[in-house]
Amino acid sequence: MSLRYFLPLYLVAYFIAAFFWRSYVVWKRTGINPVVFKGSDDAHDFIGRLFKLLFAVVVIVALVYSFLPGAYQYLVPIPWLDHSWIRSAGVVLLVLSLAWTILAQRQMGESWRIGIDSAHQTRLVQTGVFNISRNPIFLGIIVTLFGLLLAIPNAITLLVFVLGVVLVNIQVRLEEGHLKTIHGEDYAGYSRRVRRWI
Repeated sequence: MSLRYFLPLYLVAYFIAAFFWRSYVVWKRTGINPVVFKGSDDAHDFIGRLFKLLFAVVVIVALVYSFLPGAYQYLVPIPWLDHSWIRSAGVVLLVLSLAWTILAQRQMGESWRIGIDSAHQTRLVQTGVFNISRNPIFLGIIVTLFGLLLAIPNAITLLVFVLGVVLVNIQVRLEEGHLKTIHGEDYAGYSRRVRRWI
């Protein structure tokens, strides 16, 4: 399949599988909306708005690449990364990161949240891929953004990757503080045993 067709289909699959479907399943099982970003001006919700902006930029870049090839030059392609084997590596990373993210979400079960849920205490998941990485879903997001950079290397996908890594690192630290508060020594022991990333 051509990369021009693959990217839009991948993004649709990614957003459905990585965000909407798992959120719907948790809501149906628990009655709790797992999307907990609100509209306040605190650091947590500000990061949430930046994540939405970042993902919107990803969609725009993919659509320009796929459907407006004449306009792609304005995204400032990076020629020294533009090789078929690098593009192929990017596609492989995209597919693997999606599979990894879906697996991690499934293993989170009803603890799945988008953002920090201070209203409901969730179970501390420590098994499966969470025994390898304390933040497997965020790791999956970073690998996804890196795969996108390799698949369509340009100034915007490079910027998205760098900003994504920064935002993920900030969000992870906010969530770690929350988990330390609600799980105490259990989370402290988990942190000593399992690395933040891998």
